[in-house]
Amino acid sequence: MRLRFLLRPGWLALTAVVFTFAICCFTLLAPWQFSRNAEREQQNAALVTSFTAAPVPLAQLLPPGTEPGQGTEWHLVSITGQYLPDKEVVARLRTVQGEGAYEVLTPLRTTDGTVVLIDRGYVGLDSKSGVLPYAPPPAGTVQVTARARADETDPKNREAFADASTGGKLQSYVVDSRVVARAGKLDIRPGYFQLDVGQPGVIAALPLPQTDSGPFLSYALQWIAFGTMALLGWLYFTVRELKPGGALTQPGGSAPARRKSVAEILAEDEYAESGPQR
Repeated sequence: MRLRFLLRPGWLALTAVVFTFAICCFTLLAPWQFSRNAEREQQNAALVTSFTAAPVPLAQLLPPGTEPGQGTEWHLVSITGQYLPDKEVVARLRTVQGEGAYEVLTPLRTTDGTVVLIDRGYVGLDSKSGVLPYAPPPAGTVQVTARARADETDPKNREAFADASTGGKLQSYVVDSRVVARAGKLDIRPGYFQLDVGQPGVIAALPLPQTDSGPFLSYALQWIAFGTMALLGWLYFTVRELKPGGALTQPGGSAPARRKSVAEILAEDEYAESGPQR
């Protein structure tokens, strides 16, 4: 029966590879890109809204106990309080417009006693990849307008540190209010707040993300196309083998002959050259 070729080890291995690849395309790779596209659309919508919306008080956008997330990230808030420069931490290994940088993270105690983390912007590297000098935050009570941001997460869960290589300045690997809170022994509310240009205490304001849609939707469609092509290719070769003259059959319908080993081929050549022994 011609369907018996489907049970051959080589064909079973090919089938497993093709179907595994297609399943990954349809259930993992394409959905992952669709989700990234949705995240980019939400980010773009929040950014566009923030360009025209007036700043709102922090407690109005984010009541106590809530943190920035979908629907609130990037929105402008107004915060009044005093900077705590002695609890400052700089985030290392950052890249801003293609250049290495540090981000300066300074806690601020609001007038109601809540402590928030302010990202005052970035500063470049010196010749030894250390932090270039930068201005301290202003003293006294200030009112700032900032964009709500969700905390980053360090997969290695590393704490802020200071040693000879940092010149004694506390440094962290991520912008995370929890890391700064533990380093300064403060109770900082979740999330952080990124200063815009011209705000009290800003150093060099971080550029805002571009509002283009990105390549994620096209990548998702490509993964769907790749999975479909793999299945169609498997189906094409399956149908071809079911017809007379398939690649897995020999003339007359016999199974393909076993391939000769190199030793057998060399032995036959030697026999042909020397002829039969008498």
